[in-house]
Amino acid sequence: MKIGIVSDIHGNLPGLEMALDIMGPIDNLLCPGDAFDENSFSNDVVRRLRQLDAHYVLGNHEDIFFSSAGSRARNQPNVDKELVDWVAARPHYLELEFEGKELELENKKLLLFHSTPWEPYGDYVFPHMTDKLERFSQYDANYMIYGHTHSQLLKRNNGTLIINPGSAGHGRDPNNDRHLSCCVLDTDSDTATIHNYPDPRLGL
Repeated sequence: MKIGIVSDIHGNLPGLEMALDIMGPIDNLLCPGDAFDENSFSNDVVRRLRQLDAHYVLGNHEDIFFSSAGSRARNQPNVDKELVDWVAARPHYLELEFEGKELELENKKLLLFHSTPWEPYGDYVFPHMTDKLERFSQYDANYMIYGHTHSQLLKRNNGTLIINPGSAGHGRDPNNDRHLSCCVLDTDSDTATIHNYPDPRLGL
């Protein structure tokens, strides 16, 4: 099974669409949060995620948007209330299970979250923070997918593949020249590939 991963889109629909083109045919789409900015809801990005039946969890920008601090943003006249309600029903944490391609293959368990699988949510786990990444491996899963840092990570720890795809909307990672990025996870081959690409809004 091929699973596409796009995180921290931050309202960048062209960035999301380019990621979808680059990833090619996929069986499932995951979004570990921050699909839009805390003060600027994106009807276009959220509508696209819903059309694609994406597995989507809330990030810190969604949390602020739905807090008292986000009241003004929520009540902008252009905001699609139906889409807001759809986002509001998303969880902070998802546990998914994918069947093996062949009958003899065991199912694969995947955990999807924005920052950490433990509360309070919002902590930053950068690639160099080995102590926090070690804590990830205490959870029973084949794959752990997160975002938040905009920093790419592919790391196998005690049999768990930890993936941060970077950002599909706001490149900040100096290790890939601050390009946008997305990831394709192949659960049959147990491999993941990160794809870098320029922000299409910059016309590069």
